[in-house]
Parts: sequence; C-alpha cells; structure tokens
Amino acid sequence: MKNTIHVSNQGATLDTSRRNFLKLSGIGLAMAGLTLIGCDDNEFDYMANDKVFDLGTGDVGVLNYAYALEQLEADFYTKVVNNFYTGISSIEKELFTDLYHHEVIHRDFFKAAISGATMNVLPKLEFQYPNVNFNDRNSVLATAKALEDTGVAAYNGAGKYISNTDYLVIAGKIVSVEARHASAIRNLINPGTAAFSGDDVIDGNGLDLAKEPKDIVMTAGGFIKTPFTWKEQGIN
Repeated sequence: MKNTIHVSNQGATLDTSRRNFLKLSGIGLAMAGLTLIGCDDNEFDYMANDKVFDLGTGDVGVLNYAYALEQLEADFYTKVVNNFYTGISSIEKELFTDLYHHEVIHRDFFKAAISGATMNVLPKLEFQYPNVNFNDRNSVLATAKALEDTGVAAYNGAGKYISNTDYLVIAGKIVSVEARHASAIRNLINPGTAAFSGDDVIDGNGLDLAKEPKDIVMTAGGFIKTPFTWKEQGIN
C-alpha cells in the first residue's frame, strides 16, 4: 500500500499507514549541516572542548559523520516541538512530533553503535540557527526541507565509504526512511503537487541525488558551531 500525506486548503490529513510508518520507523539517518572552517576540499574542521576532535577513518569515520548530522536534526526538531509556531495544525504537530522522536532515536542509535566499536566517539555538539524563525511556519518548513533533502543526498553520497556489509544494509533502510521524511515535509509546503519528488532531488534516472561530504559541508555549513576534523581521503 502506498504511504501518502494528503493536505488540502481546509487542513492537513495524515493517513493511517503514513502515520504508523513514521511512528514505527525506529532507525533513520538524515545528513545535513557541517561547518567548513579554514580547510581544503578534503578536510572538515571541527573542534570540541577547545581540542580538535577527528572523526576517524573507515566505518568509524562514517558513523561519526552520521552521528554529527543526527545530532543536528534531533536538536532542530527538539526546538520545533518545544515551541510550535503560531497557527500550527494538529496534523502538523503530530508530524513534527514523529520526526522529533525519529531523530532522537537515530542520534542515540549512532552514539551506541560507535561506543560499541571504538572510544573515538564524537562529543555532544553545539548548534546555531541564525536565519531560522521558529515561530514562523514558512521558516520552519523551509529549514526542515533543507535538512531532510540534504540529508538524503548526503547519506547516499557517504554510503560508498561503508565497508561493513551489516552497516550498509542498515544504511539502505535508513535512507529510505529519511526520503519519506523529506517527501512529507515537501508535501506540507506544496500540497497536491509533484514537489515531493521534484527534479531538484530526483535525477534523470529516477534516483535520489547523492552528494559528497564536502558538498554537504558547503551546502549546510551554518548550523553546527562545534568544530571537528575529518580528512575525507582517510575513509576510503
């Protein structure tokens, strides 16, 4: 059965299958928002507690990268649900609450996975939203759209660096969940249109776009305040 969100001018309605899917999807990953600070195309600079933290190499590096991005999304949706914008509908509240729960689960999943494999676990990061008005629907939805769209493309781009087949299987499940997040947000913004699978996120072969980590950095560099480092060639 196809999972869809139906939104009309009279109000949004979320069908049971989509609502249950969003509530029950326990693992997900959205990637967005790294800050590039004084480095070349193959180096991500971040710092934690006045010491440079390096994400590491191989699968650990990819997991730490994912953990950083999940921290960002969890933080964003926490702010959204703690102060819903004026005039928000009950359906939109439910959707954002579901996304909040997902991203917290995703964040904690990656922290646990990395902690079980290494001592090199990225610390808690600090975030900023200088251009986001959390009391304005358009501002919140535009930011959610940017995070979700970029997240799908980012995870697709990073997947090729994963060598552990178990992680790769999980990655495939994760990115499909995040693509559903992205389509849900896009449908809230442009209900009843084809925007949920727009040409800006789907290529000529009908596939979600994939972007390299350095491109994600350049696209969404203003959200994370805490610096760290990761040399991209080190994860090959």
